[in-house]
Amino acid sequence: MIYRENGQFKTSYRADQQIFPILQDRVVMLALLAAAFFLVPALASDYVFRAILIPFLIMSLAALGLNILVGYCGQISLGSGAFMAVGAYGAYNFFVRIDGMPLIPALILGGLCATVFGMLFGLPSLRVKGLYLAVATLAAQFFADWMFLRIGWLTNYSPSGSVSVAGLQVLGMPIVSAQSKYWLCLSVLLVIGLLAKNLVRGALGREWMAIRDMDVAAAVIGIRPMYAKLSAFAVSSFIIGVAGALWAFVYLGTWEPAAFSVDLSFRLLFMVIIGGLGSIMGAFFGAAFIVVLPIVLNQFLPAALGVFGISISTADVSHAEFMIFGALIVWFLIVEPHGLARLWSTGKQKLRLWPFPH
Repeated sequence: MIYRENGQFKTSYRADQQIFPILQDRVVMLALLAAAFFLVPALASDYVFRAILIPFLIMSLAALGLNILVGYCGQISLGSGAFMAVGAYGAYNFFVRIDGMPLIPALILGGLCATVFGMLFGLPSLRVKGLYLAVATLAAQFFADWMFLRIGWLTNYSPSGSVSVAGLQVLGMPIVSAQSKYWLCLSVLLVIGLLAKNLVRGALGREWMAIRDMDVAAAVIGIRPMYAKLSAFAVSSFIIGVAGALWAFVYLGTWEPAAFSVDLSFRLLFMVIIGGLGSIMGAFFGAAFIVVLPIVLNQFLPAALGVFGISISTADVSHAEFMIFGALIVWFLIVEPHGLARLWSTGKQKLRLWPFPH
């Protein structure tokens, strides 16, 4: 009975078009943000920050960028790992080659490098679609691997392509502790997530969804497919590139091209599928699921089987993780193609009507 909008009258278009039109949603969201910024840093340990929270925030950002391309515009991409690598190495080169380069501008410039790279490999989307486009974007992955292993200037002439960064700081505050890294990732995710949410609700977002639903009909009503598709690749690649720079600078510290392999691209695609295509909230659900599930399985599966006197090795736990991932992806594609976000939305709608059956 508490999740109602009775008495919440909208007296302007601005009030009617809020991201969270229901007061209860705004209160809950403000409470979650307050807890994320102040309560979690006071209670979480270094292990929780480094193993769960920081990877979750960065992967949420990358999944958000991929969801714009795949979920909102309908352009299948398997080159997300390459876009993250370009963002990471682009930010690295700006950071080490320009004396006194601040961290935030370096991250933005790395994202812009990924934007150019993404638009270049997004050009085939003007002619092909579906599986052919997925293969075309997969070529970006192999090209990026070759580029960072063979062009020495991009890796500061490191023989193996391995590079590292140190002395990170934002506005004079060092980014060394786990809490400071968490705050940085959370702030970047909050800003870009808010911008992305407003973007998909605007005219450009409606063009993306029209192209996704039926590109021929969208072209008939005056939407330019070239502009819509390339803009989706540009925005998506920028967000993924910033996520790649954060992944390299904040989470890894030292990395090589193998850190952005094709496995990472598939993991991001799984996040989007499980979380929910065409949903900003789905990126968070999918990232939480993919990041937390391996830890839960490693910790609780041996203990649960031990109750029945069954011992399981670490390799078997890893195999169980892959089998569960595969089974869940198939289940979501068949039963709930819109993922966890649709289940969340359905639950909210039922709460707005409960206890009435209609």
